[in-house]
Amino acid sequence: MSEERYIKLASHSAQNRVLPSQPPLKAKSEYKGIMSSEQSRHKTFPSHGVVFFEGDPANNIYEVADGSVMLYKLLPDGRRQVVEILGPGDLFGVPAGDVYDTSAETLTETLVHMISKKDAEGSNELQQHMRKCLVSQVQNLHEHAVLLGRKSAHERVASFLMRFVPSRGGFECIGPEEGEDQSVVTLHMTRQEIADYLGLTIETVSRVLSDMKRRKVITMEKQDRIRIMNVCGLCHLTGKY
Repeated sequence: MSEERYIKLASHSAQNRVLPSQPPLKAKSEYKGIMSSEQSRHKTFPSHGVVFFEGDPANNIYEVADGSVMLYKLLPDGRRQVVEILGPGDLFGVPAGDVYDTSAETLTETLVHMISKKDAEGSNELQQHMRKCLVSQVQNLHEHAVLLGRKSAHERVASFLMRFVPSRGGFECIGPEEGEDQSVVTLHMTRQEIADYLGLTIETVSRVLSDMKRRKVITMEKQDRIRIMNVCGLCHLTGKY
């Protein structure tokens, strides 16, 4: 990788932290994933540490044990598209070829388990576990495609925030229990990273959050924490219903 390309990649991590701790997408299985394999290794990465770059040899498959990881693609002119945000139980680095098709960077201090591609290919149990986990991630990517292709700025930001209230907003959601309809979301992404995930500019993300605050849908409790004052109200802003 050239020095110029590395500088472009690193420059995206220089913002102040503003925003998420991704809800886990664990497959419903008694199998405990990569960490249960005798061939697995583990490693802790610091916040905004690079696990691998797009184009690196795809030698290992990874699983988030604790923390959060974002996957992104970088264009030659430095523009970035964050394609997925992963949490505990999620797999990444599963290659379609000999190299990784995205870069992977931690959002917080993150513990990952890893296993070589060769060892993974030799385990039927691990292959089955990988298929279950990847189905969940494909479903998320379908939702993200709709978000980028059809949703307004307000709908995109609302959909992003609702990801962190996993018990609400689904087709089987029956609404809030008795009492206040609130939820606190702790976030670990910069607004630039959020913008890169939602396909918006940082100015648009800030404007939408300010408008939601003005409408009393959310409040900013700290730099890295948002209180959703009306979960149902936020859900209606997603354009999903």
